[in-house]
Amino acid sequence: MAMGADRAIHVEIDPHAGGGEGGAEGEQGELEPLGVAKLLAKVVQLEDRNMVILGKQSIDDDSNQTGQMLAGLLGWGQATQAAEIHFEEDEERGSWKVRVAKEVDGGTETVRAPLPMVVTTDLRLNEPRYASLPNIMKAKKKKLEKKSLADYGVDGGRRLRVVKVEEPPPRKGGGKVEDVDGMIAKLKELGAI
Repeated sequence: MAMGADRAIHVEIDPHAGGGEGGAEGEQGELEPLGVAKLLAKVVQLEDRNMVILGKQSIDDDSNQTGQMLAGLLGWGQATQAAEIHFEEDEERGSWKVRVAKEVDGGTETVRAPLPMVVTTDLRLNEPRYASLPNIMKAKKKKLEKKSLADYGVDGGRRLRVVKVEEPPPRKGGGKVEDVDGMIAKLKELGAI
């Protein structure tokens, strides 16, 4: 809130209740992407919003699923990995459209869709603001609601179980060739050409 939000909602869960990491179906622990998407869908409906901006992926499981699941649950359009966002007025319909550009291999891809919309961001979208001391002091006076999953009627039960995590096999060292003819011979030997 010290970086600009007027208010916040903190949904508390007990990460150690039930299954925890690698828990079984139905046990509660850390929220999976579907649980987060269901929670955000409830918040969006209760707050009556028409746009949700999320990070591309989380640092805990690196799954890149929550934004897409949220768009599906809400029945909204989506744009992923946004590097630029622009709002355009649709004068014919009296509504707004969102134009989102994202970096792809070899260029930029741009999509346009009407609101409501879910957008996931890329790191190039903006430069984060840093909290200043005066804003940190002001944030202490801002409204912070504490809620639980039950307040939103969301089941935080786990549906996935981590079966196994293993390191990839060690990579084999590369080989050196003397010249182009040697490289072509080696590629033919490996069946690459």
